[in-house]
Amino acid sequence: MTSDVAGSPTEAFVWIWLPEATEPVVCGRLDAGTGPTRFTYARSYRELPDAVSIFAPELPLVAGAQISRDGDGLPLCIDDAMPDSWGRRLVNHRLGVGYAELADLTYLLESGSDRIGALDFQRSATEHMPREVAAPTLEELADAAHRIDTGQPLDERLELALLRGTSIGGARPKALLDDNGTGLIAKFASTTDTYPVVQGEFVAMTMAARCGLEVAPVRLTSIGGRYCVLVERFDRPGGGRRRRVVSALTVLGLNAFPGGRYATYVDLAHRIRAEFVHADATLRELFGRIAFNVLCGNTDDHGRNHAVFVDERGLALTPAYDICPQARSGGVAAQAMAYGLAGERAARVQPLVDAAPVYHLDRAEAQEIVDRHEDVIRTEWDDVCELARLTSTQADTFLGGQFLNPSIRE
Repeated sequence: MTSDVAGSPTEAFVWIWLPEATEPVVCGRLDAGTGPTRFTYARSYRELPDAVSIFAPELPLVAGAQISRDGDGLPLCIDDAMPDSWGRRLVNHRLGVGYAELADLTYLLESGSDRIGALDFQRSATEHMPREVAAPTLEELADAAHRIDTGQPLDERLELALLRGTSIGGARPKALLDDNGTGLIAKFASTTDTYPVVQGEFVAMTMAARCGLEVAPVRLTSIGGRYCVLVERFDRPGGGRRRRVVSALTVLGLNAFPGGRYATYVDLAHRIRAEFVHADATLRELFGRIAFNVLCGNTDDHGRNHAVFVDERGLALTPAYDICPQARSGGVAAQAMAYGLAGERAARVQPLVDAAPVYHLDRAEAQEIVDRHEDVIRTEWDDVCELARLTSTQADTFLGGQFLNPSIRE
């Protein structure tokens, strides 16, 4: 590996788990310098009979250097494997650089190897050295995350263990662990929480599944008096295999900043019609997820909070995840992405139902989905809140606050 004058890496090798493989192979190299970071597939990889592209619309399996679809920074399908704010915070903490903004390749090479999807990044083209340690207990991970969140020091073992979770996205404290072969993302409460965020996410994810949506299974547990939600990973089918995953932003050809502000459900629906397997069923599922977000107060439904399986037969939505009801101060809220042809994004039922044709539904079908979701929320409310260990006051605050806020019917 070479470095520039500032000490930042300028080269990194990309390793990939091929479909059904249990070990990775090197597939190419990233080169950073002036301008966008370039990716080049290795000739030895292209000659493999079972070689696949990382994401064909952006990085087709061809010779020569390639760059991002938007012409800036990392290729988007590789940027999806970058740690987000929580992961960068951990990397910075371990390197002792405070809040400095490090180079992209530094974050790729210093974050954990057990990242979302089927990619990893190494300094070597010949030897894959996972950046992992013996798995700590959930109690140890929770304590480590709390220490980072409150600015306390960590011993080296816990620091490295927590580093394993740096490669997954999001801003909140989290870690990765295994439970008898099942990959889990542990999401912890934060010291900045002003309401039971973790329990609220458990309620939303559990309720979405009861509404018939395809949702990553979740469990709720308590560690040292603090709640933690465990989300099963959909990119780990077992046996050491990994599935290729990209974000909806990458499918739309947009980067997170500033491109994310232009992402819309309408454009995603167009991509579904053109490139996804089972397009009509997927459009119906997508509409159901938007409707549930409106009903539960999840306005953090941006393009990075939707993901897509990459397969040679076509694309497919992953199970829903990160359905987290947001605090409200009153008034009409707005979804992160527009769902209507005229740019409608208000968190309201009527304009969403009016947008039904975008999702190959008529208005009666759309209204039926919304009504069924609402009926399930009301019918299952007490049971799910009991599972979430919410007090009656907390449950009452959520219902009418985040969930089924009166403004959705205005």
